[in-house]
Parts: sequence; C-alpha cells; structure tokens
Amino acid sequence: MDKIIKKIMEKIENNGYEAYIVGGYVRDALRGINSFDVDICTNALPKEIHKLFNINSNIYGSSNIKIGKYNIDITTYRKELSYENRKPNSLIYINSLDEDLKRRDFTINTICMDKNEHIIDKLEGIIDLNKGIIKSVDNPIDKIKEDPLRILRAIRLATTLDFELDEELNKAIKDNYMLVKTLSKERIKNEYSKILMSKNFQKGLNLSKKYKLNELLNITYDKIIYTPSILGMWAQINFSNMPFTKQEKSTIIKIAEILKIGSLNNLTLYKYGLYPSTVAFQILGISPKEINKLYKKIPIKERKDIAITYTDIINILDLKSKNNIKNIYQDLEENILNYNLKNNNKEIKKYLEKNKGKW
Repeated sequence: MDKIIKKIMEKIENNGYEAYIVGGYVRDALRGINSFDVDICTNALPKEIHKLFNINSNIYGSSNIKIGKYNIDITTYRKELSYENRKPNSLIYINSLDEDLKRRDFTINTICMDKNEHIIDKLEGIIDLNKGIIKSVDNPIDKIKEDPLRILRAIRLATTLDFELDEELNKAIKDNYMLVKTLSKERIKNEYSKILMSKNFQKGLNLSKKYKLNELLNITYDKIIYTPSILGMWAQINFSNMPFTKQEKSTIIKIAEILKIGSLNNLTLYKYGLYPSTVAFQILGISPKEINKLYKKIPIKERKDIAITYTDIINILDLKSKNNIKNIYQDLEENILNYNLKNNNKEIKKYLEKNKGKW
C-alpha cells in the first residue's frame, strides 16, 4: 500500500474511528493490477472527516481528496433508504461496516483492506473473484429495482474483468431490463463509454444485445474495430439521444464520415482536420505517425492559409454578388490541395484572371 493511502487511514484511526479500503482498489490489488481510485469507508461522520483533512465537499456522505496520482473518496458507513437515478435521495449514517457492505452492488466490490493490508471478506467476495463471477449482494431483483444502473454496471464489470454473471443476476436482468429506460442519458452514456474503452468491448455489446438493451436504447452497429479514442468507438455505432457536447458530436460525425469515404487524400485531411482523420484512419489500419506525416505536408490547413484576401477575390472577379464566394473558395482549395495551383498570391491572382468566366 502506498504510504499516501496508509497515512490517511492512520489519521482516521488515530482519531478514534475505523477505516477500510473497499471496492475496486482491493479487487484490483488481489488480481495484481494497480489502481489509483481509492474508496475508504469509515464510521467517522462527514463533518469529522472535514475537520481532519480540512475539506468541505460532501456528496451523499462522501468526501474527495486528490493527492498525487490518487483520487480518494472517504465515505461514511451508511444505509440508503431510497434512490433516484442511482443517486440516494434518502440515507442515514450508521456505525456498522457489516451493514454498509450489504448496501453495495456486487460481492466482488465488498472486499475490504485495512491499513496493514489485511483482507476482510465478510460476503465471500474472494470466492466469486476467484470463480470469475459477478454476483449480487442480496436479492438481485431488489438490488436492480433499487438502482437499475446496476444492470449496466454488471455488464461493464463482466466486460472489463472478463467475468460471467451468475444465474440469479442473469435472470433478474432478463426480467427487469426495461428499468434501464428510467436512467438518465448521461449515466447510460458513461457506462457504455467504459464498456467501449475496454479491449473486451465486444463482450459487453453482446451482453447488451442479449438483454435487449441495444433495442431498448436504439443502439445498432456493424463491425467495430477497437481504437483508444472513445469518440472513435462511438463513431462506429448508430445511437440516439446520447448527451455528448457540441464539440464531441461534431468530432463523432467527422470520424463517421471519413470511415464512409474510406480513402486518404489531402482533401480529406483538410476538410476534417488532423484528430478526426487520425482516429478514422487508425481504425482503417493506417498508423497515426503516417497520418501526421501526410498532414504536415498539405499546402493549406484551413481557408485563411490561402494566399489571397477576400477583397482581392471580389476585386479581381468584379463580383457584384457575393453568392458565389463559397464556390470560389472551394475551387481554390481543391486546386491547391491537388497541387494544380501553387499557394502563392501571384499564381492565385493569375488563376482567377484566367478563369473569370467560370463564376
């Protein structure tokens, strides 16, 4: 255990409270994987944690500390009485680790570790971890109805860990998959993004199809080739109503259009830009290094690089209407990018004079 984490736990314990790491960090440690997201559970109340660490954030009883490479959440033992969009809108703080563990989703996420790296496994999570099984804590139907996001979390964990869902959980999801519709689009998108970022993404998509979630959420796709760009992954999927930013949507559309074109040339690099082109052509089997090399060579990167002013174009062509200016610029771009016209002021003026009748 890193001394940063140990010091935090010792500080909590030295002030008379319990402290255990629980969840993904412990699960990953037992599998020999480094993790930098750390969840510490404790019987110290949020106000007491705030005093100890001089912080004032408190989201549903959880306080966050970022130190070095670690993102640490310290959460008071609690019992959640009701949920809304996976967020507990009613909870009580309790003084029992056992009760706190019972509120959690899957047994593999209930394994705890103390400051001396001793493992506490009250719900036999290690057995399921060794079997490669995703198993619900308590009745899976109740857990899913309490929080339908657990359906997507189960699929995501099965994907990233390459585990299987146990029979009871499998049946509970089959019978209650429609509840996913009650979740916010943001939470749905976040879980699918985590699935898509796994190199084992196809397993997650197959499970999503098995449980009719693709149909429920209007998700369709053909063959998907893995890329470390999440926007590149989404660009290979047909979806609706996912809450991407305006910039993200624009990039996804550009990548998808390049994939349809399927050919690499100066016009494509110019029109769509370096990042969308790099992602799309990496999917098509061309290395980012090669794309970058070609992009550096194109004579213009954007319209303002053309070596003539807007006013010069108007004056040379004696344009009475500006309706054709877009077509003129497109003509210049194509000729310059195809090396039919040199990008210097003298040559462009000569070209415009020669082709006055064209517009």
